[in-house]
Amino acid sequence: MTILETERLLLRQFTLADAPFIFELLNTPTWLRFIGDRGVRSLEDAENYLRGGSIKSYEVNGFGFYAVIEKESQKMIGMCGLIKRDGLDDIDIGFAFLPDVIGKGYGTEAAQAMLKYSFNQLKIRRLVAIVNPDNDASISVIKKIGMQFEKLIILDEKKQNLMLFAIEKPNQN
Repeated sequence: MTILETERLLLRQFTLADAPFIFELLNTPTWLRFIGDRGVRSLEDAENYLRGGSIKSYEVNGFGFYAVIEKESQKMIGMCGLIKRDGLDDIDIGFAFLPDVIGKGYGTEAAQAMLKYSFNQLKIRRLVAIVNPDNDASISVIKKIGMQFEKLIILDEKKQNLMLFAIEKPNQN
């Protein structure tokens, strides 16, 4: 089900048929370096990742991560969406793309559309984004969509510092 359309992109819900793409994305060097190893070593692991992640989140929260598809080629190029993380008070916006499309503006385009969708359709008042301090490309996207750095946080047992950015829905007078 398509939930968003931009000039160059479609964002739709993931299905189990997307397991091959998830397997590829979660094993890219950029994902492993900046997001972390999720132990997805087979298509079955990728299906379980989708079942326990986005597909479950659609049912429980009414949102999740969405497949990002380039309109022109109809190729799945990344993911962008929302997640309710343990340890964060606010909904987290996130994104990840295949290495060959990074730097083409797709992340900013998808994240900007997701931000508007979050504020206008889902009526979320505040969004956060967490990012590895070494991930300059993601930090750039986060800043381009208007998010502001708030603080360093630690969310997991690895005790890694993460940058927390936030944005609040502008008041509509």
